[in-house]
Amino acid sequence: MISDVREKGSYIEVYDANSKKLSYMSSGNKEIRGIASNFFVITNGSYIEVYDEKCKKISYMSIGNKIVRGAAGNTFTVKNGSYIETYDEKCKKLSYKSA
Repeated sequence: MISDVREKGSYIEVYDANSKKLSYMSSGNKEIRGIASNFFVITNGSYIEVYDEKCKKISYMSIGNKIVRGAAGNTFTVKNGSYIETYDEKCKKLSYKSA
């Protein structure tokens, strides 16, 4: 279970609730955008990417005009034009509403 994800030097590091490092990966052009209990969301160039606690990529989608707002529970939200869209860790859209 993910407790924290942070950028440290040229790496993104994933920690559990006991502050034990679970995994890490090169940060490159990646920016951390949201942290949920079982995954975290980053932007990487023109993509939104979702990773698990072992830094294994679960899914990705084109960023287009989307702005990642955050992650919580088992979902993350993005602002896409005048809509707020909710996605699961597989980048499947679950719902949307007017912003």
